[in-house]
Amino acid sequence: MRKQDLLVYLVTDRSLCLGRPLESVVAQAAEGGCTMVQLREKEADTGEFVELARALHKLLKPLSIPLLINDRVDVALAAGVEGVHVGQSDMLPEDVRRIVGPNAIVGLSVDTEAELLDAQNRPVDYLGIGPVYPTQTKKDVKGTPWGPDGLRHAMGLSSIPLVAIGGVQRDNVRDVAGSGVAGIAVVSAICSAPSPAEAARELVYAMQEGAR
Repeated sequence: MRKQDLLVYLVTDRSLCLGRPLESVVAQAAEGGCTMVQLREKEADTGEFVELARALHKLLKPLSIPLLINDRVDVALAAGVEGVHVGQSDMLPEDVRRIVGPNAIVGLSVDTEAELLDAQNRPVDYLGIGPVYPTQTKKDVKGTPWGPDGLRHAMGLSSIPLVAIGGVQRDNVRDVAGSGVAGIAVVSAICSAPSPAEAARELVYAMQEGAR
């Protein structure tokens, strides 16, 4: 299993960036201490997706911040990024791993306890678990929000690091950190912040403090 810092994981959404270029928002998030970035593009065509991935990778690689691609293994390979994140209805993690190789980072989304348990024997490096709280960013989830208590329960079931996603914001991040998860994945909390750098900095601090 590859070791990576999952503490504050930015999942991008250009529609939430308040009209700012995505590269600018990601650069600021990196300045604030963001530890990983996932490029999620539901609308871009393949060529645009690859070019955007290359631009972000050029920005993040010198900072040793891994860049992952959501769903699209082909885009990840073309852009030469560090990994791929897939959902339950995407390519199987076993197939992703076979294609990207043993050194890439592979993440998998889980919404339910059954999915969490099933994932334990799959070749992934972390699990994105959510939603933690109700969220408008991801509408296709199954089940009810986990909440901090549910995350503590999940921690007892998983040998794979967990990244909490869904409705995590500055005012609740300490409760999430207290569950023992390896990190949080956020979208609007950074993308829509007046200062993405300050938002990332506050989230990193809150995660570190909340875990003590």
